[in-house]
Amino acid sequence: MARGGMGNIMKQAQKMQKRMLEIQEELANKTVEATVGGGMVTVVVNGQQELISIAISPEVVDPDDIEMLEDLIVAAVNEGHRKAQELMTEEMSKLTGGLKIPGLTF
Repeated sequence: MARGGMGNIMKQAQKMQKRMLEIQEELANKTVEATVGGGMVTVVVNGQQELISIAISPEVVDPDDIEMLEDLIVAAVNEGHRKAQELMTEEMSKLTGGLKIPGLTF
């Protein structure tokens, strides 16, 4: 491969890496919401999969059934993370044009 070709590939790789960092920063400002139990528990997760907030409906707070509340929280957080992962994948696929690049995980 000619030197110019390799240099061009390196420039493209650096440009792509810079854009990936920009997208990751943008994802910190985007959020997804997940609700379970018919609205009993709602979580908000940002695009970097950080839990931002949890809202718990008062009627689900039963001192005699803490396990149900715990299960709802776990389900909501897992769904929030799943949605955040979808958001991240969607944003990164804009960068890669939908191509699955080995070693490039997000």
